[in-house]
Amino acid sequence: MPFYSNASELPDLTNAFAQPLPDSLVSLGTDFYTRLPAAPIPAPYLIGFSEEAAALLGFDAQLARNPAFIEWFAGNQTHLLAPHAQPFATVYSGHQFGVWAGQLGDGRALMLGEIEHQHTRYEVQLKGAGPTPYARMGDGRAVLRSSIREFLCSEAMHHLGVPTTRALCVIGSDLPVRREQIETAAVATRIAPSFVRFGHFEHFYACNRADLIAQLADHVIARHYPECQEAANPYLALFKEVTLRTADLLAHWQSIGFCHGVMNTDNMSILGLTIDYGPYGFIDEFNFNHICNHSDHAGRYAYQQQPHVAYWNLACLARALLPIIDKGQIDPCTLEEVQQALDAFKTRFAEAFRTRMRSKLGLTHTHEDDDKLIEHLFKTMHENHADFTLTFRQLAQISSHHSKSDTSVSALFADRSACQAWLCDYRTRLSIESRDDIERAVAMNRVNPKYVLRNYLVENAIQRAKQKDFSEVEQLLNVLRHPFDEAPKYQAYAQLPPSWASSLEVSCSS
Repeated sequence: MPFYSNASELPDLTNAFAQPLPDSLVSLGTDFYTRLPAAPIPAPYLIGFSEEAAALLGFDAQLARNPAFIEWFAGNQTHLLAPHAQPFATVYSGHQFGVWAGQLGDGRALMLGEIEHQHTRYEVQLKGAGPTPYARMGDGRAVLRSSIREFLCSEAMHHLGVPTTRALCVIGSDLPVRREQIETAAVATRIAPSFVRFGHFEHFYACNRADLIAQLADHVIARHYPECQEAANPYLALFKEVTLRTADLLAHWQSIGFCHGVMNTDNMSILGLTIDYGPYGFIDEFNFNHICNHSDHAGRYAYQQQPHVAYWNLACLARALLPIIDKGQIDPCTLEEVQQALDAFKTRFAEAFRTRMRSKLGLTHTHEDDDKLIEHLFKTMHENHADFTLTFRQLAQISSHHSKSDTSVSALFADRSACQAWLCDYRTRLSIESRDDIERAVAMNRVNPKYVLRNYLVENAIQRAKQKDFSEVEQLLNVLRHPFDEAPKYQAYAQLPPSWASSLEVSCSS
């Protein structure tokens, strides 16, 4: 790949951002957004870059080595990207921690525009590029630690197979930013087919603008759910599809021990993507009531609450869509259909979670007692503080014929006899499976990651980055690109967390 040593040699990106098309978000009009430039940051430098995300946009991997690239994605020279790449921030509202928060919006995010590559269009957004009209007295900045966390987890989740926004790069600066203490600024570039959230619809519902709800829904359907156009009630069909995608997403989260931390309605994607990586966390010592967000004092977003919160958030979306689903009429039949669509979440989530858990346990056949086996495992893990990721990874080593290999799993449990009791049931269950242990182990290792982005790992990378050493960010990205592989050189990243990791706190502050 060529190395571009100066801006004059840089490939022409002025045509990378497509002219706004009739079905683009910007075509909806200024009720939906406000145009404004990014606020420059001084002396920007590259912290992290994802070659895979760059490839989605058709960008050369060597592009990040050019100073002009860094200036552009720091928000310093976005006007040079293209005459029509005029950044804008969108308006939305939402419920935060179960309470109506009113108007919110992109307080520190700016959409640069869209890039189309290989017949796929992506919205490109800067996060931390300065205040917008929706900043609510905030400074519009993101800090180094939160930007690194979002960058790494976006890419980690993708490689785990979880639907997610992606992250192109993180650009840092020594510009001071005040949070609980003085930190330094950073700008993350993230991409997605759409950044539309439940909160976008809630905003126009609160404004009593059914016309704008319909306009936004038409945009989402045309771009992302074209099959809904053929339905008798396209808006009801849209809600049904969003409900099913959200159920699948939550089942995936729960199956890998991922906690989002801030499942407000304004952080829920209309495409069923994981969006807005703030105080997230992968569970180490399993606890049904694990809270990854230090700001979540009531535990609203604890691990076991996430599916219930998703259902609650979908109910908020249903209410926002109701004016266009029932066309302003209070039709009992329509209301019943909406409720049925909402309740489909419960059935879909249960089925999707059960399917994922069978896969994680190496089970190919269904059995009437599988739910009991799964529930018993989680209960035993909870009571014994077993490491979530390692428990499932080590289960692949269990023999279906004898208990000689049980130590690798039972050693993770405080009460080894409790683990042995479950393993006895598991071995009985394996006896009715048709494949051998080797085949089962291979299959289990394809769905049970060896490496996840534990909080202490990203904290190590952040602390080094504060000293201008970004090697650990790059190393972690390399590890997380292949989360299911056995890689002896990365074994240190698959160990139990050190004792100090339990004292780490992550909050909504960013």
